[in-house]
Amino acid sequence: MFYYIIMRTFVCAITVLSLIILLYVYAFPPKSSRMSKNGVPFFTPSVMHPETGKALDVNMLVRHFKGE
Repeated sequence: MFYYIIMRTFVCAITVLSLIILLYVYAFPPKSSRMSKNGVPFFTPSVMHPETGKALDVNMLVRHFKGE
C-alpha cells in the first residue's frame, strides 16, 4: 500500500510538471521557435515572382541574396 501511494504521487507530480512546462512554452515561446536560422518568421506568406507570377518561399530569397 505504501508503494502504491508513492508511485501515485510520483505519477501525479510528473503529470503536473509536464503540464506546467507545456503551458510555459506555449505562453512564452523561445525565439528559436518563431524564426528560421536566416531570421525569417515561420508563418511568412510566399511572395510573387515579378516576371513569372509564381509563388516563392521567402527563405529561398534570403538564401539567394546571402549567396548560399
